[in-house]
Formats: sequence, C-alpha cells, structure tokens
Amino acid sequence: MVRVALPLVFLILTAALRAADRLPVEQQLAGAVKSPGITVVHFWATWCPNCAAEMANGGWRDFIAKNPAVNFVFVRAWDQKPGAPVLAKHGLGAQKNFLALEHPNPSRKDGEKLERILDLPMMWLPTTWVFRNGRLRYAINYGEVRFPMLQQMVDDAPAGRWDK
Repeated sequence: MVRVALPLVFLILTAALRAADRLPVEQQLAGAVKSPGITVVHFWATWCPNCAAEMANGGWRDFIAKNPAVNFVFVRAWDQKPGAPVLAKHGLGAQKNFLALEHPNPSRKDGEKLERILDLPMMWLPTTWVFRNGRLRYAINYGEVRFPMLQQMVDDAPAGRWDK
C-alpha cells in the first residue's frame, strides 16, 4: 500500500507545485480550458501577418458567431503592444463566449520567449488548440488556421467520439 501511495502523493504534489508556479494569465487559461465543453485557444500577436490575415474579412468574428456553444480564448503572446485595440478593430472582444488574455512576456528572442504553456509547446504564431473538458483534442501549431478545417475539429471534439 505504501509503495502505491508514495508515487501518488508525489504526482499530486508535483501537479500542485507546477500550478503554483504558473503566472496568473496561465492559471486563468488553465481554468478556461478545464471548463465544460469545447474551448478554442488561439495564440496571436499584433505584429504577426498570419494572425492579421486570420482576422481580416471577419474570419474569427464570423467563426465565433457560428459557434456560440464554444468558448474562445485569445492569448496575445510575444508582443509588447496591447491586443484589445486590434481585436476590437476586427469585431472581437464583446462576444459572451470570448476571453482575451495577454501574456506578460513580450520577448520573441530564442531562450527568452514563451515556449511552453499548460505544459504544451507553443513555438509559432499563430497557434490554435481545441480542448474539450480540459483535454487537448487538436493542435494547429505552425501557421494560419483555415476555418473549414477548424470547424471540422470543433465538430469532432464533443464527448463520446474519443472517450469510448
């Protein structure tokens, strides 16, 4: 019994310490992805041309409007400029299912920049993840999202499809 209990206690303590080491924005993000249902997390920056292309012509605004049951979290990363004005320019930020976060580390330099968040690699902008009930279902880690592809990921993420 002691042999089983000690590793379990170690895992619980390690997880608690890791959570305590997270920045407030990372704690808020962790809470958001653990909420019931589907959560799309999108990492972006004001200087990123691919991020701007995704927002152009109502891209993200329209996608969010078509998916009112999905929660969306946009995390501005690797950037010193405030993200709210850019989001507002593209009709983002007022939606009830939308949360904007700004990671405080603005560096884009190797060795200094944010490279992991939620214990997952974040190596490129834009990056888009689809979670269901705290579990990562899909990750688009290297580049611009195509909304029909993202819609398929959101549609495939509900309970029952992977948990059998």
